[in-house]
Amino acid sequence: MERRILLTECPDAKGLIAMITGACFRHQFNIIKNDQFVSETDSRFFMRTEIEGDFKNGNGDIMVNEIISSIPAGGRCRLEPESRKKILILVTKEPHVLGDLLMKSYSGAMPIDIVGVIGNYSVLEDLTAKFNIPYITVSHEGISREEHEKRMLEAIAKFKSDYIVLAKYMRILSPEFVNHFPKGKMINIHHSFLPAFMGAKPYQQAFDRGVKIIGATAHFVTESLDEGPIIAQDVIKVNHNYSAESMARAGRDVERMVLDRALSRVIADKVFIHGNKTVVF
Repeated sequence: MERRILLTECPDAKGLIAMITGACFRHQFNIIKNDQFVSETDSRFFMRTEIEGDFKNGNGDIMVNEIISSIPAGGRCRLEPESRKKILILVTKEPHVLGDLLMKSYSGAMPIDIVGVIGNYSVLEDLTAKFNIPYITVSHEGISREEHEKRMLEAIAKFKSDYIVLAKYMRILSPEFVNHFPKGKMINIHHSFLPAFMGAKPYQQAFDRGVKIIGATAHFVTESLDEGPIIAQDVIKVNHNYSAESMARAGRDVERMVLDRALSRVIADKVFIHGNKTVVF
């Protein structure tokens, strides 16, 4: 028995849950788990259904087509396999997020295969090599941003991945670069509780403001810096004894935890992008 994830999104209407679960029944798929949500602001319906059964002979595709023909216009439905996802990681110099992902992939704690790591410095190459994962250095020094991004795209094209993770990749990406990838393809971990303290040096910004909590935000990357749909966030308490540097040290655990939570949900197909928000099951 195979398991797959049925993902449906459309304008809300009466009877949608009955229609979708009825289609599963007619095609002899067993429903393991079902989650649904309707956005009150625009009456948009979202549903994630874990099913198991015999998907041979295109039975699953037939069911999806049946659902698509029945839901309101402007809706989408797709069937995703339960499988390990291929991840490409972009880094700069900080090892804590990369190291956490490497260990989780190696140990099986997260169902991901890291296909490669690309950095604008070679600092993290030795760490990556310990896990027998290819590392490419694409230096930004002495060249324009346009030329660097061109070389980055060439390096990224060498790998086939489901998602690109910016694991403390400390370069601002141009809209032209971001637009090379489908929406929802790139995930960033930002070391602040967005929308506060966007851009560079957020811990210094937090220290200067005298905040009593610091946090981290995992979000999808869009053309607008640090303004993409948020997937996960968390915070920890700080006080007047913290310097900007000690805030940064304390924040590393939050960054790892938040990215872990976000990536785990994304690779399990539990995240719908809804405008500049997300629906996370």
